[in-house]
Amino acid sequence: MDIKVNSICKSFSGQQVLDRITMSFSEGFITCIMGASGVGKTTLAYILMGLLRPDSGEIIGLSGKKIAAVFQEDRLIEHWDAIKNIMLVSKKDMTKEEARRNLQGIGLTEYEGKPVNALSGGMRRRVAIVRALLSEYDLLIMDEPFKGLDEELKVQAINYVKENTKGKTRIIITHDREEVALLEANLITMSNTG
Repeated sequence: MDIKVNSICKSFSGQQVLDRITMSFSEGFITCIMGASGVGKTTLAYILMGLLRPDSGEIIGLSGKKIAAVFQEDRLIEHWDAIKNIMLVSKKDMTKEEARRNLQGIGLTEYEGKPVNALSGGMRRRVAIVRALLSEYDLLIMDEPFKGLDEELKVQAINYVKENTKGKTRIIITHDREEVALLEANLITMSNTG
């Protein structure tokens, strides 16, 4: 079932962030959301995740869906290693070997035995992506998941996401048109006018 956002409004301290936003996300496809900073992309993502409530409007098609997310911040448990971070939210039958294979699939090798706070920003970002993809979900929401990755790693991470999320509904916030093209995604552009 497609996810439909109907006339969503949200304001903070009297400042209107989302004003009658209406859009839909096709089931089983990747949809990228672009727009200038401050137009409410992350606010919309938080509403879709159930972390914020809209002031008005409705969302259809989310009922009963499990959601996985990659936030703008990595939200990893700092003193745990990559494998332990992944195992925390992974499917019940996940093995450490499978987690290792997935980390390798996104180009991560030099992480073993290190807490994630000892990894570079790009390495942490990729741990966060793998962690989300190895959890149980129907809908994947990613907020600028490829930021901080150099060109080669970005392409590898995008290919990993495409390959390992087939058939799932995916919503990805980005500022980068090249990412939209590489993801072969539908594109929604948000503006201040809604």
